[in-house]
This record gives sequence, structure tokens and C-alpha cells, in this order.
Amino acid sequence: MLTNPNTIQLSEIFTSIEGEGILFGTKTLFVRMAGCHLKCRWCDTSYALPMYSGNSYSVEYVKKLIADHLKPFTYKVNFTGGEPLVQYEAVIDLAKFVRERGLRTYLESACYDSDRFAKLIPYIDICKVELKMRDSKVVDMNHYDNLLQNEIRCLRTSVKNHKITYIKIVVTNSTDIKEFAGLVENIFQHVRSADISGFIIQPSDRIDEPTTERLLQFYDIVCPYYREVRIIPQLHKQIGAR
Repeated sequence: MLTNPNTIQLSEIFTSIEGEGILFGTKTLFVRMAGCHLKCRWCDTSYALPMYSGNSYSVEYVKKLIADHLKPFTYKVNFTGGEPLVQYEAVIDLAKFVRERGLRTYLESACYDSDRFAKLIPYIDICKVELKMRDSKVVDMNHYDNLLQNEIRCLRTSVKNHKITYIKIVVTNSTDIKEFAGLVENIFQHVRSADISGFIIQPSDRIDEPTTERLLQFYDIVCPYYREVRIIPQLHKQIGAR
């Protein structure tokens, strides 16, 4: 793991259109951290997975990059990956800087480590908590339950800290319906529908894509718990954005 809080392994930084989640379609500055030890089979940023991919910069230099890349009418900075929790100390420093400029901070994370998440969340305004299904192959099955427990703890922490919190679950045609139903029940044993700002079901793209019928089955499972559930594909891929 990368551990030096004074340097950042950065994959890329760019302004584009938010392609996922409840804020899709909005202008966003993306700060993509390098490094992720998780192995989602449908990952679309495999170039950012190696722990020493991208370039190594000082935190101060990345702050300059953020300032230089900001464009008019951009109101939020999205820390994504890779996996931002791998370099959570550096992200804290960057998030403070972003807030000082009057912008909102946005975290996209697999939430694999609830302790790191708890240290970072005070500096985050908008949080996407992504919960992984078993068919994602994110970790080996011996470690899946531990990952899920961390994800649920992160969800509760984000809600407790009054962040704009939404849930995303990527589904494929192979995703087990009963497992999905059990996960949804588990989620709403820990948070209320009023606690979250969205529940996004995201179909996988080009890998084991779910049928419309199957997507409606997932929708119908969530709806009794959370009426504003949405099925949203990755918009940026549909319009050819980065």
C-alpha cells in the first residue's frame, strides 16, 4: 500500500461530465488517484489499478494542478480512482484545499476500510457508497463478508456525519436476485430511506450486461424500501465523454 501522506500517486486530473450517480450530467473536476487492490471484473479504469501507475507528485504540486485545471462553473471536485482510500491522508489534504476554494468535495469509493473512511469523511461533502455484489469478483470469497461489513459501516458513518450520501450497486446478468434482495434488506436495517439522497442501480457495460427484464427485477426489490430508486447507465460512455 502507498503510505506517504506527503506524496500522491496520481493517475490523471481532468474536467468532464459526471457520468454516474445522482449528479450525472454536471460539470466536474476529476482527481483520479492511482492504486486499487480490488479486482472488479467490470472495472473500466484498469490503467489506474497498479499501485505505482500514474505519476508521483508532492501534495502541494497536486493542489496547483487542481487550481490550474479548474474551469468556470465547476462546483465540485470528485476524488476517484483507483481507490482514494488507499491514499486517504493525501486526499484529506487535497479536500481541505478544495473546500478553501469554495468548492464541494465528492468521494467515490468502494469503502473497503471503514477506519480510513471515518478519518476522511469530515472533509467530504458528497459521498457515493458503492456496495459490491459477489459476482463482481472484487475479492476472493473468503474476504467478501469482511468487505461488505466495511461498506455498511462506511454507509452508516457517512449518514451519521450528515453527508449527501447515495448508494450505488453495479449489477450484471449473472447477479443473483436473492443475494441482491438480501443486500438491500441489510442496507435498510442500518439506514432509513430518509437518510440517503439516492439509490442507483447501474448496469454493467459490455460485460455480462443485464437485460431490461432483469433490471426491472432489481428495481422492484429496492422500490418498497426506497421509492426514488433509479436505473442509470454510465452516461459518459453514451456521449463519448472521458
